[in-house]
Amino acid sequence: MTAEEFNRCVDLYSDSIYRFALKMLKNTDLAMDNVQDCFERLWVKHREVDFAKAKSYLFTSAYHAAIDSIRKEKRKLEYAGEAFFETSTSNGYSDAKEIVDKAVEKLPEIQKSVLLLRDYEGYSYEEIGEITGLNESQVKVYIYRARLFLKEQLVSIDNLI
Repeated sequence: MTAEEFNRCVDLYSDSIYRFALKMLKNTDLAMDNVQDCFERLWVKHREVDFAKAKSYLFTSAYHAAIDSIRKEKRKLEYAGEAFFETSTSNGYSDAKEIVDKAVEKLPEIQKSVLLLRDYEGYSYEEIGEITGLNESQVKVYIYRARLFLKEQLVSIDNLI
């Protein structure tokens, strides 16, 4: 990959990688760091990575970096001995996007990541499998389970009030 192709990758993919990382990490600073790290890794391996495969390489890198960050944050919380409890507040009105986002947050990490790659970023099952290291049937199962969980969460009147 040439320097011009690398710069083109930055222009083409940085926003979508940032959105993906932000959805996974829920922290703008961590998401920005994730994007920066992904492009740094790409530049280090720019001679080995073909321009046509750069998008897949970047999202794979972003996925693994996000998982590492999540695990690191969990270890920090466990080490500090802090316990976080979800509290429910009822203000009488909730935007539909907020409800969906809250439901997505309740998903296990692997289901959340494959769902985001499929429904938010538009990747095919095969591409998601390459990014996450899962086979195509596993990806389909995780997406099915995630959608089923979201359906249950969004249909339940208890979750909407």
